[in-house]
Amino acid sequence: MKYGIYYAYWEQDWSADYLPYIEKTARLGFDCLEIACTPLPGYTKEQLKEIRRAAKANGIFLTAGHGPSAAQNLADRDEAVVKNAKAFYTDLLKRLEILDIHTIGGGIYSYWPVDYSREIDKQGDWERSVKNVREIGKIAQDTGVDYCLEVLNRFEGYLLNTAQEGVEFVKQVDVPAVKVHLDTFHMNIEEDSMGGAIRTAGKHLGHFHTGECNRRVPGQGRMPWHEIGSALRDIGYEGNVVMEPFVKTGGQVGKDIKIWREMNENASTAQMDEEAAGSARFLRFVFEGK
Repeated sequence: MKYGIYYAYWEQDWSADYLPYIEKTARLGFDCLEIACTPLPGYTKEQLKEIRRAAKANGIFLTAGHGPSAAQNLADRDEAVVKNAKAFYTDLLKRLEILDIHTIGGGIYSYWPVDYSREIDKQGDWERSVKNVREIGKIAQDTGVDYCLEVLNRFEGYLLNTAQEGVEFVKQVDVPAVKVHLDTFHMNIEEDSMGGAIRTAGKHLGHFHTGECNRRVPGQGRMPWHEIGSALRDIGYEGNVVMEPFVKTGGQVGKDIKIWREMNENASTAQMDEEAAGSARFLRFVFEGK
């Protein structure tokens, strides 16, 4: 397994200068850095190549995460919205190819965060999303990108809430590049068994996020990490394990993730770095005995 961290651990917005985080992530002992797709459509080809070169120079690789806006909803009943979403993902996947990114994860079959004041048509949205994800998944496959569908808790999404739903959806899409993305934070809310959910995902698991029940770095809470690691070993998972802690209030990140109190007791950047590096060592040991 390869271990990474999401840049937004240190940030308050869904865009940032990723170059310093590439260097930091490598220095702290991670294998990869996960970046947000939000700013990528505005980057020039040379800017994308610069990020790719920086990752290579620092001996790490990049993964991508995305929380689609309502205008990028592949499940929408409005054909104009779906057309816009398809154009967005077609362009984005070409940009990920330039960045040498081979994994994208998130609620990239619907939109996030869901507006529950709108009427929910789960069955209709499911059918539309399967059809449209199948089309985008084929483009992802052509660009060498695994298109990983994140299973979200009921407060943030409604189409895929459990590993079982994720597997059923992926089977209906039936494109090898389209896989399941599990996240321990969401699993803790929805799954009867953490290990059982991972085993249910099995060969369909393409991306894995880690974080404590309150979104602190792994190892600072009550998540059953030994059970999780055992299940990952049981299914022979060799993919990416990216921690996605959110501990800072403020900005769009704090608003969207609902961080209403400082989760790290106003730790300095140096202290946050130390905690992230320690968490990576913890996961390597618990998951693989390294």
